[in-house]
Amino acid sequence: MPLRLRRQVIGALNLFTTGRRPLSDNDLAVAQGMADIATIGLLHERTVRDQVALSEQLQTALQSRILIEQAKGVLSAQTGTSVAAAFTLMRSHARHTGQPLTTLAGAIVAGRVDGSALQQGASQISRAT
Repeated sequence: MPLRLRRQVIGALNLFTTGRRPLSDNDLAVAQGMADIATIGLLHERTVRDQVALSEQLQTALQSRILIEQAKGVLSAQTGTSVAAAFTLMRSHARHTGQPLTTLAGAIVAGRVDGSALQQGASQISRAT
């Protein structure tokens, strides 16, 4: 019996008997009901799985954004520049070093990267170009 959602078949329900005999209309109706219930269960599980994945992606994006905002504030305070200028400095450094922005932001917040070092690096880059 096909497990269907409208015209899309998402699986099949196999029926087995102990002997060779045709299935009655009642047997087929019960089997179709079981197939329909199985379809609902599979689709529900798929929906829940997709929602969990989306929720995890959104949570990761939010955590990254929070970390970047914190780093912008730290960098702004260290360099005595605006938050926008601090972000530009951080973004330029990340691009130049090939480092993900969130990795750099985490290092700034943890104190492993200092704003003055980023400013010196930016000055060297601008002089080289």
